[in-house]
Amino acid sequence: MSDVNWVKVIVTVLTLGVLLLVACSVPAEPQPGSVVTGRAVVESIDLLMLESFPVQVHLVARGYLPDSCTRIARIDQTFDQASRTFRVVISTTRPADAICTQVLGSFEETIALEVEGLPAGTYTVDVNGVIGSFTLDVDNSLP
Repeated sequence: MSDVNWVKVIVTVLTLGVLLLVACSVPAEPQPGSVVTGRAVVESIDLLMLESFPVQVHLVARGYLPDSCTRIARIDQTFDQASRTFRVVISTTRPADAICTQVLGSFEETIALEVEGLPAGTYTVDVNGVIGSFTLDVDNSLP
């Protein structure tokens, strides 16, 4: 056999060896205590304006969690003054190694928006992609 044929045989054998190693590799086991994070699925939001002054605005977010092990981990709220938009992120967590029933779990969270001191106007609220709005008729601060 010529040298070129031997090179082809060696490359073929090495390629097959690598493919066998990849195909037979076992995925890494999750470390005990490790978690999977995500975002809650929000289906609807309501914005409630409380009769007080300064006005208080409460956001009620409703949605579901994908399985029996997933829990709401945290709720983060930011405000963009330029676009007058509140962005609320509802994050979830679940144990990485848990065996969970695949049943949807509903949730309802009430979140007080930080509206004190805002000028009169219309404001947008974005909760994990679900959009709503509210209007402050007057500046929301004490004289």
